[in-house]
Amino acid sequence: MRRRLLLLNLVLVALASAAAWQLRVRWLDGKAREHRLAASVVKPAARVAIEPARPPQPASAVAYGDVAQKVLFSRDRNPTVTVQAAPVKPVPAMPVLYGVMDLGGGPVVILSEKAGGTNRGYSVGEKIGVFTLVAVESEELVLGWEGQEIRKKFQDLRPQPGTPAPQAATGAPAATPGAVVQSASAPVEAGPGPQVTANMRACVAGDTSPAGTVKDGYRKVMTQTPFGSNCRWDPVK
Repeated sequence: MRRRLLLLNLVLVALASAAAWQLRVRWLDGKAREHRLAASVVKPAARVAIEPARPPQPASAVAYGDVAQKVLFSRDRNPTVTVQAAPVKPVPAMPVLYGVMDLGGGPVVILSEKAGGTNRGYSVGEKIGVFTLVAVESEELVLGWEGQEIRKKFQDLRPQPGTPAPQAATGAPAATPGAVVQSASAPVEAGPGPQVTANMRACVAGDTSPAGTVKDGYRKVMTQTPFGSNCRWDPVK
């Protein structure tokens, strides 16, 4: 028993001596490595030339053409804009002019909406069909339609040869102020002629009665206007 214990102690002593020797060897290796590193000379690395960064190019609108013309979220999008013009509305037929007069209260124009239609006197601001009488000038009318001003000379608005005779508001043949209708089958009789407006009647052709003649509740009036001599019958007040 004692011999076994002695043998075990010898083995343990041997193992401890071997471990101590290994530790010393490793410690000496570490020291030697430190001396070598301390004695070694480290050469600096070669310098690498660094090129300076190039400044950015200024933005150009041409370079972004594709961005404007091709939208990623809509492939069918393109810069071509098609504008469809609204169809041009044709100007309706012009009214027909039968005469113009000025009795001191502003010009009155005898018009009908169409050839052979009913005619009457119109003042500035009144509507004749789809048109509005905007102004009466020395040789032309200014008509308003769809926000436009249309200028027409008197001769362009007069009835064409062969057109039907106009009808006055009362159903009788109408006459231009200053001129009247004369019946070929009846003798001329002095007195008021066809109704032109609500408060005025025309003169009968061939009526030689003097100005101021009163008949049938109307008084004959003769005036000079820029358009020539004017004859009319006004109600007696």
